[in-house]
Amino acid sequence: MLTADKGNTMTTQPVARPVNPCFSSGPCAKRPGWSLDHLAGAFLGRSHRAAPGKEKLKTVIEKHRSLLGIPADYKIAIVPASDTGAIEMAMWSMLGARGVDVMAWDVFGIEWLKDITTQLKLEDVRTFKAGFGHLPDLGQVDTDRDVVFTWNGTTSGVMVPHADWIKPDRQGLTFCDATSAVFAYDMPWSLLDVTTWSWQKVLGGEAAHGMLVLSPRAVARLESFDPGRPLPKIFRMTSGGKLIKGLFEGETINTPSMLAVEDCLDALTWVESIGGLKATRARSEANFKALQDWVGRTAWIEFLPDDQAICSRTSPCLKITDSYVSSLDDDGQAAFVKAMTKLLEKDGIAYDTAGHRDAPAGLRVWTGATVEATDIQALTPWLDWAFAVAKAEAQKQAA
Repeated sequence: MLTADKGNTMTTQPVARPVNPCFSSGPCAKRPGWSLDHLAGAFLGRSHRAAPGKEKLKTVIEKHRSLLGIPADYKIAIVPASDTGAIEMAMWSMLGARGVDVMAWDVFGIEWLKDITTQLKLEDVRTFKAGFGHLPDLGQVDTDRDVVFTWNGTTSGVMVPHADWIKPDRQGLTFCDATSAVFAYDMPWSLLDVTTWSWQKVLGGEAAHGMLVLSPRAVARLESFDPGRPLPKIFRMTSGGKLIKGLFEGETINTPSMLAVEDCLDALTWVESIGGLKATRARSEANFKALQDWVGRTAWIEFLPDDQAICSRTSPCLKITDSYVSSLDDDGQAAFVKAMTKLLEKDGIAYDTAGHRDAPAGLRVWTGATVEATDIQALTPWLDWAFAVAKAEAQKQAA
């Protein structure tokens, strides 16, 4: 059997297969050993406002606080509509008090920028954009203004490498979409005022529910600033100018899925059992390293970011650098990636490994904590195989 080292490809199927073929960047793979049986204790058929239901919701909040080291004076809420709902309700409720700097280097950062300029219609907005695989100059950002940014770009494979550009004594608020970063990176809570994520990423939980963390400075903004615009019910965090405290004690705005809540509790219990944040961070790093080792020895593929220091450790994006594929137009490259991923899905080897539809054509392999490094290692020969087969077929059709 041929190996797929630099300059060499193989068309014979590998023998070893990933045990879990789920490499989607959201919803992500369930934690190792997961089964529906672990959700047997779900609080079903009852009101989530009943004492036992409320207690489960509050437990989700407090387990997050404990595992992530979120300061005691920070407020944590479970909110509707996943990470999108969390970041939107924060922006609509708090932006406009001062000028805002918006950083956009992936699909979702661009969406937040559009919302700020075309929906909220804020006028004092400075934009810092970068193409896929790159970061803007963080040193140009003024944190005496409000700042909106994504910590880990799932569609560009780019992460913020540090938070040195955020001033401890800043005057503005930092709004951080951290949905694929939390539980994989150490979050600098003292430098983050509004932080959002969802259960469906590193925890491998279910979608539709978001987490929102507010610093005392963010709470002060909520209680002192009138945005002067209508806010739908699911965005309202204050009443009569005061924070709705129940929201941060498990009294959700609307009805949550208690089955999803039970699944989240199961994931959090798993995190506790393996050693907490240190362990989930280490697992993500090991998964990324397995992929990184393969990229380093393989001629036809590279990470989308040229700078390894900003390469995502959870949602690395890959570009095909083979000269034949690179010579194709955008549609041709997209078709090539589709052919590759179709081969992998047909054989049950890997699901959902194509890049985001709005990103450059390429591959994306989730390497968060619920994935096993051995599955990444088993996957990479199959990527070589799918590439070789897809290329041979494309060249045959073009002849």
